[in-house]
Amino acid sequence: MKQKINLLIGLSTLVLLVLCAIQVYLVKTTYDYKVEQFRTEVKDKIGNITNNYTDLDSSIFFKKEILYKNTAEKFIKDKNYRNQIKADLLANEYKDVLTKRLRQKLSKEFKNNEVTFAVVVNKFIVFDNAAKTDTIFSEKPSIQNAVYGNLASLDDAFMVRNYVGTTSGFKNDNYKLLTEDCLYVSVANWEQIILGRMSTILILSILSILVLVTLFVIAIKALIQQKKVSDVKTDFINNITHELKTPLTTLSVSTKMLSREDVKENEAVFNTVLDTVNRQNVRLQNIIDQVMSNSLGFEEIELQKEKVKTNTLLQTIIADFNLAYPNVRIFHDFNSNDTVLNLDKFHLTTALNNVLENAVKYGCQNITIVTSQENDMFQISIQDDGIGIAKTKQTLLFEKFYRVEQGNLHNTKGLGLGLYYVDQIIKAHQGSVKVVSDLGKGAAFTISIPAV
Repeated sequence: MKQKINLLIGLSTLVLLVLCAIQVYLVKTTYDYKVEQFRTEVKDKIGNITNNYTDLDSSIFFKKEILYKNTAEKFIKDKNYRNQIKADLLANEYKDVLTKRLRQKLSKEFKNNEVTFAVVVNKFIVFDNAAKTDTIFSEKPSIQNAVYGNLASLDDAFMVRNYVGTTSGFKNDNYKLLTEDCLYVSVANWEQIILGRMSTILILSILSILVLVTLFVIAIKALIQQKKVSDVKTDFINNITHELKTPLTTLSVSTKMLSREDVKENEAVFNTVLDTVNRQNVRLQNIIDQVMSNSLGFEEIELQKEKVKTNTLLQTIIADFNLAYPNVRIFHDFNSNDTVLNLDKFHLTTALNNVLENAVKYGCQNITIVTSQENDMFQISIQDDGIGIAKTKQTLLFEKFYRVEQGNLHNTKGLGLGLYYVDQIIKAHQGSVKVVSDLGKGAAFTISIPAV
């Protein structure tokens, strides 16, 4: 059963992870689509600024063509000029003027967003029909090669337009110039803009994942709880069967003996067997009564409250307990005032006896009972020196039918109703019971009851 539950939990976890992964993939796909959609919108707007780039292109190319042509002619005249070409291109005299002009055009269209841009030169190649091609430089796009613009980095920018052009008409007709430039644009806070557009999808996705995880946790908890209840019921049935078997076996043997003629004729033997039948009958009745009464919830318990002196009640309980368990020593330190409480004497006595007997069941030899009063609560502390209770099991102590086990074995007899009954009786008195314990160091039960 445990292996099946573990397998089911494992498969459920795997399915949940797959569903979450699919959800993340769909969100990521939507995000990528929104990014491309946004970039297309920006490209269209920039295209509209200059009538599909005409004005923009003419502004750029008119100045660039002069710059590139003059630079190329210098190189044709003096090959040693090669190393100075890029520096002159980047430090051109038109840079500030064109940057300002383009910024003005972009600002009019993107009134609500800050837009930065850069025209980056990638290639500068001189062709000589009579000789081989001379590549001055051919590089990947880099902000270091920005001819115009105010863009600081290409990391968050995207390419709007690629310009590939040839320039001719040099004094030496054998030469031609091939250049490649790219216009990059970056919109400030573009990621926030896209996330804003995706807010509905993101919220629904997060909510759906949370719902899935919540349902998964609830289902697993319910499954584990069901398994726990099933184990407790099975253990209770086995335990009560064991408790009932002894008196039933004794009754069976006794009734057979009573039917024998030699027993009937011997009055002393007959009376002895009859007494045994009566004792076992009483024992069976007590077991049934224990199950019936001790398994009630605190809402179902009807208290018969009366004024009771706590010190007198506790001394009576200790005296009776000493008679039943003479080998267990009880020490007490009662409040000097004999506090009078309004409580059900019978039920509270039974509850306190259950705590004391539980201590004896788990190996204690000494018990200390201390009373005190804090604010409006009267407290009874019962400390024993038994085997103690593991921290992980203390929260289960007051559950119905639960018994502390060692390993998978229950070495102590009982129905698992004693401490449950204690908890319900104290709750019926509008009080509480707590336990503090460590393995090998005994346990301390503190019962708090309203003093007013």
